[in-house]
Amino acid sequence: MDYTPVTPFRRPINAAILKHQATARQAPPPEGVNKWEALRELSAARIAFGLSDRDLSVLQALVSFHQATILGANDSQLVVHPSNKAICERLNGMPCSTMRRHLANLVQTGFVVRRDSPNGKRYARRYGDEKVAFGFDLSPLAHRFQEVCEAAEAVRAAEDRYKRLRTTVSLMRRDLAGLVDYGRSVRPDLPLWDQASDMAVLTARDLRRKLDFEELRKIEGQLQMMLDAARNVFDGPETVDMSTSAVQNEQHHQNSNIDSHDLELRLEKAKAKGRDPETNAASSVETTDQETDYVQALDRNLPRIPLGLVTEACAEYLTYTDAPIRHWHDLVRVADIVRPMMGISPSAWDDAKQHMGPEEAAVVIVAMLERFDEIHSPGGYLRSLSAKAAIGEFSCSPMIMALMKRNAA
Repeated sequence: MDYTPVTPFRRPINAAILKHQATARQAPPPEGVNKWEALRELSAARIAFGLSDRDLSVLQALVSFHQATILGANDSQLVVHPSNKAICERLNGMPCSTMRRHLANLVQTGFVVRRDSPNGKRYARRYGDEKVAFGFDLSPLAHRFQEVCEAAEAVRAAEDRYKRLRTTVSLMRRDLAGLVDYGRSVRPDLPLWDQASDMAVLTARDLRRKLDFEELRKIEGQLQMMLDAARNVFDGPETVDMSTSAVQNEQHHQNSNIDSHDLELRLEKAKAKGRDPETNAASSVETTDQETDYVQALDRNLPRIPLGLVTEACAEYLTYTDAPIRHWHDLVRVADIVRPMMGISPSAWDDAKQHMGPEEAAVVIVAMLERFDEIHSPGGYLRSLSAKAAIGEFSCSPMIMALMKRNAA
């Protein structure tokens, strides 16, 4: 037969059906499409195509009537012709009216095409070597396979970004709660801890429900502001008033404020000791190097835990160096010295610096040194933490807080 009608029997043709048929005539892959793989990809991207899970159940039932696993390019072999009763039986007794409604949506979205016979019945006839079937054409599932795969990948990428952001917010909330516990023990007079504690509790409550991406972004910004304020408190008592004001006014202060203040304080101390930076060449060179480190630190994401807490919780590194730890680059230098003595390979150290950042990797090294007797394979342990950091599921703050609690016990 030269002509196969596609118009539903005794019903006017829908313009949407013609549109989908026109866009769905792409050639399927030469080797064909695995029908179960096509269903899996369509299930992942169903929302993008306006399909529900019940629609996919009906489509899966139709696909099950096609005996071959591969959907090839031969359209005549991709038409199935089950009765409504047979379809409902494979749908575990779904009412026929419900099945027809979901089937109409599959036709509307273009993943099933009706091939109606002259009398509206579904059947197959063979004329010599040619087989003509009337029923439901599944060829769009093969022709649109590439489109479905691209939509599914986009959905998975969006879900992955959401998962990473939610994990980051959860880690930041936990870091903030740990800083509140420690801050109340050393500076109980500050109102900052009550504000930070309330934010941690409210964030934990918000994370119990399904938040959209923008809500998580907003919570992340608020937590980052509060963590910066808490870190300002530990980095210097002179910054307490500024940090508290920053939280109340919801203004974000970068670490450069701390570094600049610390640099000015050092210069004042040097002048008090009779070492004028403007006349002392050695002092001038040292100050320039520090300024360079501060400027470079602006482009990096420093750990969310104050450096003072790290040096207070970790003391074993003092066995291997006499240099004081005043800045993050000093801690990185110490980690470079200690790392070979712990049996950590250069490649494991490079991976840690790449995924965590040099500063956070250095915190992990000195924290591992505190528990060196308990770690059987320091290199393997560092690689496992680097793998978590690569997917955004690691923070060094719990390690330091655990050491603080152990030292206080």
